[in-house]
Amino acid sequence: MNVRIHPTAMIEEGVELGAGTAIWDHAHIRHHACLGAECIVGGKASIAYDVRIGNRCKIGPFVSVCAGVEIEDGVMLAIGVVFTNELFPRATTPDLSRLRDSSPTERTLTTRVGAGATIGANATVRGGLEIGRWSMIGMGTVVTRSVRPFHLVSGNPARLVGCVCRCGDLLERLNADRPVSHSEITCAACGLKYKIESNEVIELTPPASPLGEV
Repeated sequence: MNVRIHPTAMIEEGVELGAGTAIWDHAHIRHHACLGAECIVGGKASIAYDVRIGNRCKIGPFVSVCAGVEIEDGVMLAIGVVFTNELFPRATTPDLSRLRDSSPTERTLTTRVGAGATIGANATVRGGLEIGRWSMIGMGTVVTRSVRPFHLVSGNPARLVGCVCRCGDLLERLNADRPVSHSEITCAACGLKYKIESNEVIELTPPASPLGEV
């Protein structure tokens, strides 16, 4: 499968694009970023240098993926998602004499987005976090803490509101202050089975994946 790149997209030196990946209008991918197979990068999205993105990811229009972010297979970043990588950023040196170098430093924070996760439209993700596999972040959410696998979070700041199946259907309403446990819970939409131990979601019947176990 061939890579498709819109003529208005800007692809810098050393970028790697997997088979079947499509880059849409005015997207900008910085040097030495690496995207896997069958990804979609929406119009006007921005992907920073050295970012690693897995296979079959959907990067929506106007998404901003900064340096220090790693995205595993099957992740969805809806329109307008923004990542950050520094807690106390400044544009210039303290004397205002020059712009600060944008290269990574000891202040640069790294973020990992686990396989299958969804981050909703216009969400903002603070640097230095782990976004768990198959988790879901609601639109407009401000994520200031790491998110556990399969957890559904929403709000500003993000709070735990439930857990979701691999298919995206709601499994159970959850509250961080009142942990629940179930020996077995079945997704009403697809039939996959899980158990919940003090709000931690554990798969009982994970499906086989052509990308390897995720």
